[in-house]
Amino acid sequence: MVKNNGYKGIPVQMMEKDFNEFVLPYLTRGKTGPRNKVSYFKIFNYILQLVHTGCQWQNLPIEKEPSGKSEIHYTRVFRTFKRWQKDGCFNKIFAGSVAKLFKKNYFSYR
Repeated sequence: MVKNNGYKGIPVQMMEKDFNEFVLPYLTRGKTGPRNKVSYFKIFNYILQLVHTGCQWQNLPIEKEPSGKSEIHYTRVFRTFKRWQKDGCFNKIFAGSVAKLFKKNYFSYR
């Protein structure tokens, strides 16, 4: 018999609605240069997939364009990850998400 622990596992992919509410407000974005062809939502999901699988950056399964070329190079995902890490975005995402969930009375005390 499988025991249900009553909690969910670590998310390996986010829905866009949740991303826009809990993650996007805390991400730093470039102010100059051309706009990204791939959304921050997709880049963040690539990072989640990498963290979940533990694969190397160059082995990250990136979607292909109709022409057969990768929609984004893995080094761009890596550089975005490093920028967010340096800017403290992941800490802000955690703290902000916990604060939002607390305000919504998501946590129950026993």
